[in-house]
Amino acid sequence: MAERDTAEEYLEGYAQTLTAACATGRRLTRDELEALRAQGERAAEAGIGLRFLVRAHLAKAQDVQADLRSADHLLAAVEQAVDAFAEGHERAQRLAIRQQEAARREFIDDVLHGRADAGRLAERAGRFGLLFSHAHAVAVAEGPEPYDDGYSVTRGIESSLTARFGDRRILLTTKNGRLICIAPGDETDVLAFFAKQAYAATDGGRVAIGRAHPGVGGVVHSYEEALNALDLAGRMNLEDAVLHAADLLVYPVLTRDRQAMADLVRTVLGPLQQARGGAQPLIDTLTAYFDTGCVSAEAARRLSLSVRAMTYRLERIHKLTGADPGDAVDRYTLQTAVIGARLLDWPEQAL
Repeated sequence: MAERDTAEEYLEGYAQTLTAACATGRRLTRDELEALRAQGERAAEAGIGLRFLVRAHLAKAQDVQADLRSADHLLAAVEQAVDAFAEGHERAQRLAIRQQEAARREFIDDVLHGRADAGRLAERAGRFGLLFSHAHAVAVAEGPEPYDDGYSVTRGIESSLTARFGDRRILLTTKNGRLICIAPGDETDVLAFFAKQAYAATDGGRVAIGRAHPGVGGVVHSYEEALNALDLAGRMNLEDAVLHAADLLVYPVLTRDRQAMADLVRTVLGPLQQARGGAQPLIDTLTAYFDTGCVSAEAARRLSLSVRAMTYRLERIHKLTGADPGDAVDRYTLQTAVIGARLLDWPEQAL
């Protein structure tokens, strides 16, 4: 009985419209159709399902049929009426979806940039499954192409996360062509799973995971850590598919005093510019040497050089810089300077 009463509110004038149309066999008028669309919009805004309302329209049509002398035109009139009602219902739903998407995008932008009032953000967060009273961590994935919310890659990862973890207050979104996952800081398995799925879905992309931080600002902090890790990976030619900001803290420390690092690079590695071919080949030599644990044979293999050529380059570096890569103290100075050169993009960029 309650359902019937609910439906009746959105069937106002429907029986009269059918009766009038069947009396002459005419089509429904523009005003009648627009009234039905408006009823459909109202029903959608009230959250009433379309299937239930279509059944109510058909049931009402049966009541009208019982009072008609001829029902020859009833089916055509019902078809027009239900179609107009459904159009209004769907139109309102599409508008609601667009509004929800716009609100979600605005919320995400505000959270990731930290540009809105913290209190208001915390109030809005509940609608999107986040509780800022807890710490959160952010993972960012990038691939060979940009991704958006509607892309099959994004939908596939979201489906996998939902199937695996259900409702664990996870927010998956995109920003500037990257995939972003925000999860509670103690849900490390969520971000690990996201990283695995994103790596596979982006055809071997790279994922960076920021540290967990509390509060609204914690999401921004973790997001920036993840972005910095991706940037660092590009500068340092890091090969890991998954990067953890916690494992890369030494690099921000080294560049915190940019001027001091630039001075170190110029002083220690500047003389390498005198070499034939410039400094870059010798910097690459040092990079391979340090990355292989100072094993000349392995470094030579990575550079496609003979061991003899590798030895010659190391001697040349010693002669130009005065620092011996084989000496423990000199090695530390050279390695720090090489890291600084890669971070500062030297010698490509002038210091």
